[in-house]
Parts: sequence; structure tokens; C-alpha cells
Amino acid sequence: MKISQLLRTGKPIFSFEFFPPKDDAAALQLVDTINDLKLLKPDFVSVTYGAGGSTRTKTLDLVARIKNDVGIEAMAHLTCVGHSKTEVRAILKELAARGIDNILALRGDPPRGEKAFTPHPDGFHYANELAQEIASMNRFCFGVAGYPEKHPEAPSLEQDLQNLKRKVDAGASFVTTQLFFQNAHYFDFVSRARAIGIRVPIFPGIMPVTNYSQVQRFSALCGATLPQNLIKELEATSSDLKAVTRIGIQHAALQCEELLHKGAPGIHFYTLNKSHATREILQHLRNLRQPMNSGLLRDV
Repeated sequence: MKISQLLRTGKPIFSFEFFPPKDDAAALQLVDTINDLKLLKPDFVSVTYGAGGSTRTKTLDLVARIKNDVGIEAMAHLTCVGHSKTEVRAILKELAARGIDNILALRGDPPRGEKAFTPHPDGFHYANELAQEIASMNRFCFGVAGYPEKHPEAPSLEQDLQNLKRKVDAGASFVTTQLFFQNAHYFDFVSRARAIGIRVPIFPGIMPVTNYSQVQRFSALCGATLPQNLIKELEATSSDLKAVTRIGIQHAALQCEELLHKGAPGIHFYTLNKSHATREILQHLRNLRQPMNSGLLRDV
């Protein structure tokens, strides 16, 4: 089922993000995670695409397995990095052949060891070009990425938002944001997006903190900032992983409550291939049974 169809129900959409496992042990852990989270009946899950297209085969295999064998709707990430236009078209045909209906169109990160993105000589330079190619097939529902605190390479918030508009105007059905830890960034981002004519639903991306040093690295890479009160709590208990996880779950749960109450169309969870934190938060949200405001944060 296409995510655009799920959005028509008007109900909050919950989704999980996984990445292809690096080895057999990680693969077994991921199977356990997927089976555990399947019980929560997510609306869909997504599978990432490694830097430089390094996990192309694993991504295709995993997303097809989740949809066709596990029985959960799945979305494949697809990037421009390392691929010619011909190769991208071949990947799209393979996704269609495997029954995949949904794609997240991304420029992608440089291959490991490289600091700057260098497009393939015969490839797409930007995510909006990839989005246009996907749209031209008239086969997939696709989304694009948004950055509440600005893409690290963008010269300004305004330029970053114009880049997003180009991607949406290419035919995207929704936006999924990079992770953030302060809801004010999301609300401001949505307000600015609406002001320049971006009307599609914008899913907030939430990553529960389970490891302080790890989240510091992720935040630095994607340009997200941690609020001072959360930093103080995490620093005080950084050597106690259980305490860090508890703090992370509580913070993310409060974020999600406010986001949904104020009209976010759902929540996209960055799971890091683990189930505990996401499971606790989603079960908590579903037990709240509070009315959701369907205001400006949805498609208007």
C-alpha cells in the first residue's frame, strides 16, 4: 500500500527505520527487533541506504523481505551517490518488480572516507533530480527529507527550505524530518514550510537516546542540537546505560505527546535496529487516547 493512501485515513501514522545489518550477528538481532516491533502494527517501516550506495543489495533484499515475507508495508531509501542515471533506473525497476510501492528519495552521504559529495559523472547531482526521475515512472509514492535545524551543507535556513520545496514540487507525497530533540525546531520548520507553499504532510523524526556518546556523534553529523536540560541529565548518568535509556525514553515520549497533540501527522522512529525504546514509547502513545488536533501541521 502506498503511504499516500495511509495518509488519507486521517489517523496518526507510525513508522520505524532500520538499516541493513553488517554481519550475521547483527542480522539475527534485526530479525528479533522486527518481530518484536511487528506486534505494534506499524503503518510502515523504512530501510536505509548505506553511504555511497554501499548497501544497495542488502537494502533491496531487506525491504522486499519485510514487505513480502514479514507482512509489513516497507519503504526503500534510495540515494544519488555512486550511481549513474542508468543504474538508478535499473534499481527503480527492481524495486517495482519486488512489489515495493514507497521510496524515500535522498541525495545521500559521501562514501566512507570522503568528506564531500561528488556526483557520478552520469548521475544525479541533487535529490530533486532523483525525485523527478522517480515521479516520471508514475509508479511509486515517494517522500523526501527535511531538516528542522538546516542541512549541515546549506548556507542558510532559507536556502535549505527552497531546496526542500524543489523536492516536494517534483512530486513528493510527504516529508520526513531529520532527528531533533526540541519540538520548537519542528514547529518553526513546518510554519516556514507552509509559508512558502509546501503543503504535504511533514513527519517528525524522533530518535530516543539510549547512548549519550552515540547521540552526540549523530547530532553533530546531522546538525541537530541537544537541549541543555537534556544534556545535564545525560551527563549526570552517562556511565549508567539503563539510566540514560530511561531518560531518553522519557524525553522522546514527551516530544511525541506534544507533536501529536499539536497536529503532527504521525511519528517516524529512528530505531537503530533496537526495539525496547521505540516499543515503550509507542505503547505509551497508544494508551493516551487523547484527541489529536488536525491543524496546520497536516496537509493544508
